[in-house]
Amino acid sequence: MSMNSSETALVVALVKAGRTKIRYPAEVVRDDGVRVTVRAPWAAPGVRDFGFVRFEPGDVFTEHYWRDRWFAVKEVRTGTGGLKGWYCDVTRPAVLSDGELLVEDLDLDLWVSADGATVLRLDEDEFAESGLTERDPAAALAARRALDELELLARTEGLTGLLT
Repeated sequence: MSMNSSETALVVALVKAGRTKIRYPAEVVRDDGVRVTVRAPWAAPGVRDFGFVRFEPGDVFTEHYWRDRWFAVKEVRTGTGGLKGWYCDVTRPAVLSDGELLVEDLDLDLWVSADGATVLRLDEDEFAESGLTERDPAAALAARRALDELELLARTEGLTGLLT
């Protein structure tokens, strides 16, 4: 389902383990029927310091969600436009309905620094503890494959080709 050009905003709802983690408004940049690209300011309260990057008020996220892929890629920039890098979430394919983009987070993440030199697999322990492998083996396999695909892209060609 493609959005009409008159629709320029939606709400992103990030769900994890059956509960809504965060909901925030975002501006639609593009929706080609397969990939939805939105832009939004850092939506969480305060600063989130991961050690390898800080997300903070003023940061701008250009977020790419696919209806047919098991991940989302978020380009992170400072308020003045400096590229911090890409935060990738392994998710079920996104579903857009009634102005809400529903995204189910499956714990696995990947961070890629702006220069591409740092590629970090994140939260594999959370994924193992989530019980997804037992509850839904097919989804767990798709999630692991998505993380591997993202890491391979990041380490070989970079993520920009995926996002253009």
